[in-house]
Amino acid sequence: MAYSATSRAKKQETATACGIAAPREKNVQIVCTIWYNEFQESIKRGNSVPTGRKTEITLNKVLPRIEARAELGLTAHEARERLDNGYGNISPASPEKTVAQIFRDNIFTYFNLIFFVLAGLVISVHSYRNLTFMGIILANIAIGIVQELRAKRTLSKLRFIAEPHAAVIRDGQILTIPAEDAVLDDIAVFTAGQQIYADAIILTGECRVNEALVTGEADEIIKTPGGTLLSGSFIVSGECRARLDKVGCDSFVSKLTVEAKKHTRKRRSEMMRHLTRLVQIIGFIIIPFGIALYLQQTLSLQNTVADSVVTTVAALIGMIPEGLYLLVSVALTVSVMRLAQKKTLVHDLDCIETLARVDVLCVDKTGTITENKMTVREAVPLSPDTFGPDDVAALMADYTAAMGTDNETMAALKNYFTGTPRRHALQLLSFSSATKYGGVTFSHDGTFLLGAPEKILLSGYDKYKGEIEKYSSQGCRVLLLARYAGSLEDKTPQAAVTALALIVLTNSIRPEAPETFRFFKEQGVAIKVISGDNPLTVSRVALEAGIENADKYIDASTLTTERKLKSAIKEYTVFGRVTPDQKRKLIRAFKEAGHTVAMTGDGVNDVLALKDADCSIAMASGSDVACQVSQLVLMNSNFAAMPSVVSEGRRVINNIERSASLFLVKNIFSFALALTALLVALPYPITPAQLSLFNATLIGIPSFILALEPNTSLVRGRFLKNVLLRALPAGLTDFLCMLAAILACSYFNIPGKELGTMSTIIIGAVGFMMLYRISRPLNNLRRALMIAMFVLFAVGGLVFTNFFTLVPLSLTAVEITAVIVVLAVPVMTFFAWVTRKFEHDGRKAVRRG
Repeated sequence: MAYSATSRAKKQETATACGIAAPREKNVQIVCTIWYNEFQESIKRGNSVPTGRKTEITLNKVLPRIEARAELGLTAHEARERLDNGYGNISPASPEKTVAQIFRDNIFTYFNLIFFVLAGLVISVHSYRNLTFMGIILANIAIGIVQELRAKRTLSKLRFIAEPHAAVIRDGQILTIPAEDAVLDDIAVFTAGQQIYADAIILTGECRVNEALVTGEADEIIKTPGGTLLSGSFIVSGECRARLDKVGCDSFVSKLTVEAKKHTRKRRSEMMRHLTRLVQIIGFIIIPFGIALYLQQTLSLQNTVADSVVTTVAALIGMIPEGLYLLVSVALTVSVMRLAQKKTLVHDLDCIETLARVDVLCVDKTGTITENKMTVREAVPLSPDTFGPDDVAALMADYTAAMGTDNETMAALKNYFTGTPRRHALQLLSFSSATKYGGVTFSHDGTFLLGAPEKILLSGYDKYKGEIEKYSSQGCRVLLLARYAGSLEDKTPQAAVTALALIVLTNSIRPEAPETFRFFKEQGVAIKVISGDNPLTVSRVALEAGIENADKYIDASTLTTERKLKSAIKEYTVFGRVTPDQKRKLIRAFKEAGHTVAMTGDGVNDVLALKDADCSIAMASGSDVACQVSQLVLMNSNFAAMPSVVSEGRRVINNIERSASLFLVKNIFSFALALTALLVALPYPITPAQLSLFNATLIGIPSFILALEPNTSLVRGRFLKNVLLRALPAGLTDFLCMLAAILACSYFNIPGKELGTMSTIIIGAVGFMMLYRISRPLNNLRRALMIAMFVLFAVGGLVFTNFFTLVPLSLTAVEITAVIVVLAVPVMTFFAWVTRKFEHDGRKAVRRG
């Protein structure tokens, strides 16, 4: 079987791999014929596409529409012809970077351009020793490319497993294929929990569809033969066969996506927004600043052109956080790879930061606290004299035979009630999470409902309340089987209802659940259970799983106003009988209350809430649509993986904050010193080569090592504020100490070359003080790091003096340097006390507010 590239971007990549250029003409496509099994194996190995295979250029033919029968579908030949001629379900764009894009994005950046220009200026004045900064830049580029390529290979393996699939009828058989291999006029089989991947017209069957993801309306719509299914919506219940009418770029969701991209911009995480803004500000000011500094050094201080160029380049290099963006990118990329190794697929890189800030985690009962699989414990007749156990079993056998297996509850019922069906179903009402019940109308005996007792009995619930809550209090799920005198088309039971039996189901609690919830309690993350089940049932299960305050529960059907809902989130832990729309409102209420909210889910009733959560996590064993709208997917569907996922988010963000402060120390003192030199005509004391020694041993290497350490502390405060407060004491200390060195050298007539060496020693000493501050409390790794960096700095300063443009110091210079280094300790201690007090006062003000 041949395989066509699965998106425009992938087609371009495939065409390039095959050694041909993709044409620009609208109606021409490249098809690289690759055996499908070879393609699968290649993707699993992390490669893009196999190369060296046969290629062919095929013109798009205008193919006639085919009205295939629902039970037969297209032939293999017809499907292949459509796929080869551009009638496949190809997405308008691929979010995944190609190899070429990875190289381009790491090489052709604004700051890389600045660095190459600065290198050219240094070469032009033949000061080759001051080109050492380019080693760090080239290393940054190489590290960035290697890490992104590794991440691409790792994630490709998971994405291949997690990509959406389609069930289509070909030659009378149901085949499962990648959704992008479905073609126009294919007969598709849609079942509950599946997202609709192309516009289609129903031929047979009936289903309930939620179109909220594409229209914003959360109502479930019943679709019957002749009805239209919009791509982007999803099947809530039922099953149907439909002809694909509009695929790929012609589908509703593709047009909507293209239009949305014209008018909207993706909201980036707080950290990336602040970093981007910082980089933009620095990028804006360095060019005029550099020109002004060069003119001042040349005209006011009468320096030579070579000295002025070297001085200006050193000042500008000091202002640019050249490794900071790389540090963040590499740390996030490594985090994605670590999560991938733990079978967690990351759809959105920014969600890693959100994970670190999560303080409320909303979970469902089934599939999270309990096992996914349900079992029927017993069937309890409510009128055993007139409708006994055998009658219940026979009716339930007929009921389950009429219904499809579109959820775990129905699967459990089918496994338990295995009798031979005797009644013929005339009309079906699939279970809906909105109504909390389903029903069947039989040709004889009338209509029967099965679902939540309080939703079927309404005012008659109190009569059976004691019996129902006896089982609910044991953590069981209780369904009511009832005869209904009305019609399945009634929005709520309005006619007479006769209660026949209670069906009692159980879920066993996941063995790892108590330990998992204990972790979140220790980490200060509040657990909120949001479920469609009876609140008493959910409360008992949550208590058994060890969730704190799980005895505080409420029936969400009583939360009829926004005010009640906002009040309830402060008081209750367990929310039962929640509708899908209420789940979304609860998530929004938590966010409006100032919380960072994560949600786990696996069903279609979770989709709307998952879309609105700050961080959405789906179980791979759940519905397709839940996996596709979520930012993270737990591929092994094990909630016990959540602590490691949250810990990973905290580790990377806390460590980035800590390591980023090392970069900003250099930026602060460089900018302050350059500005002072510009305003009062002072010489800039340090060269690019000397700055490279400081960059490597006290910024670059330590920041990358510290960024990969374990760290599970809750992330607090704003990213840029946290980083600046950490960096300010050392940055200001460096500035004052180097200013003192400049003035002392001017007073004692110490040559400028000795001033550069003195400055290197001073910023090195302050740098070690800063490294010690952010490394506390010391452990073996951090002690070893500090010792190793001291040795590297000393070897660089004593052995490679020519390489780093260092010179021997006179006795006077040594004495001045020693005095300044000693004074740096109380100066930095004072600034650290000021920043701590400022931070403490700020937190008190926030709490008062």
